[in-house]
Amino acid sequence: MNTHLLALQLMAAQGCLGAFDTIYHHEITEALPQKKSARLELTIHSIRALIYSVLFAGLSSWEWHGAWAWVLVIVFSVEIVLTLWDFVVEDRTRLLPATERVTHTVLAINAGAFIALLALNSADWAGLPTALVWQPYGWLSVFLALCGIGVGLSGLRDGYAAWQLGRRVAQDERQTEQPSFATTPQQVLVTGATGFIGQQLVQALLADGHQVTVLTRQAKQAAWTFDGKVRCMTSMADLRDDEHIDMVVNLAGARIVGHRWTEARKAALRRSRVALTQEVIAWIARAAHKPRVLLSASAIGYYGVQPQGDDTELGEDSPPQAIFMSQLCSEWEAAARTAQQYGVQVGCMRFGLVFGHQGSLPQMLLPIRLGVGGPLGSGRQWLSWVHVQDVIRGIAHLARRSENGGVDGAYNFCAPQAMRQGAFARVAGRVLHRPSFMPTPAFVMRALLGEQADLLVEGQRVAPRRLLADGFVFRHPEVEGALRSLE
Repeated sequence: MNTHLLALQLMAAQGCLGAFDTIYHHEITEALPQKKSARLELTIHSIRALIYSVLFAGLSSWEWHGAWAWVLVIVFSVEIVLTLWDFVVEDRTRLLPATERVTHTVLAINAGAFIALLALNSADWAGLPTALVWQPYGWLSVFLALCGIGVGLSGLRDGYAAWQLGRRVAQDERQTEQPSFATTPQQVLVTGATGFIGQQLVQALLADGHQVTVLTRQAKQAAWTFDGKVRCMTSMADLRDDEHIDMVVNLAGARIVGHRWTEARKAALRRSRVALTQEVIAWIARAAHKPRVLLSASAIGYYGVQPQGDDTELGEDSPPQAIFMSQLCSEWEAAARTAQQYGVQVGCMRFGLVFGHQGSLPQMLLPIRLGVGGPLGSGRQWLSWVHVQDVIRGIAHLARRSENGGVDGAYNFCAPQAMRQGAFARVAGRVLHRPSFMPTPAFVMRALLGEQADLLVEGQRVAPRRLLADGFVFRHPEVEGALRSLE
């Protein structure tokens, strides 16, 4: 048996499995480059990937004789230490999904096999004169060389992401203004706490001295995310009727953009919003101590789509439309408003596109970062947006206002200056120092997303009239400043 050839074949399998793990888990499902808690993990991934890049490229067509064999043994030793360190860091910072744990186990077994085979060969190579001896294996060598290039680029990407996260941590420390949610410590229930907005809201509530209970399908993940500082429930049935809850912030809801809106998907979206909100209201009905206020998420999709050429500014009193997104938001808000019959103030927060390091913005900016971005559709449609810091500050504003009984009805959570999508693409290109002239045709968006594409290629011009009338001051009123704050 040619043990060296077998080792190279196992390395090729490692390259395929590693690419799957990186793309599916690290980039898509876990989005590690956007998580501040993943900075150390990304650093380790970067070093390991660069080591693997050398191994793939160096072993693809060469045998390492003499002193080079000892270098190979040292590299193997370093890789093993990094792998073990990576396991420890992952277990301390996040709860891995089952598919990632299985993938990592298979990767570790496979790596152990080819490292053992190469180590056996190294013992023989060490007695030979020092040289890198050309020994190609046809297409297998070509594939391994390509794997070396790919894993090297992945290592550079993870290293850059770790550096960016370090910058973001320092930036947040400089810019963070701790909002005040109430004059005295509160008991707060948050649904959707592990989402993009929910994570930042819970951290702000904790920093402001409040006790937080979170409703989540992933209690272990929530406990990991918030360092065990919150109480986690998986069902409203876990909350006793005599619990004292002062405020409920209802942010739960499955992701809108992405999956096509089939009838099954529409039903899932309704369950995740309307049905869950009804469960919260059912607990409020039973509760011996009623919450003072329910702040429930909604979206500017409530207003439907605005035809291009219609520059009418939409306020909180603008009507909904007879399309799915509008009907979904209407049903969601109607479910939340039933809490009013129990003496609870209800505020429905209609979010625009929320700008932050997570959410939809990174995906929107990715084509521009790669130099192939530009406007969506005609670029003439309106884009109503808001910075995530202003979302948290706006929630705090309504929470304080509720202490005086002043919260009722809908509030648009959008920056005062909506802008056309084409103008947004130009500003984003300027901030990122990239060209942004390549449009994505509307028919492509509709082919990919179906009905939901109208949210992107039609848009709405929405104004935060009630927040402004309340005296709320947006920290990020302009797109360019908002994007620069996230760089």
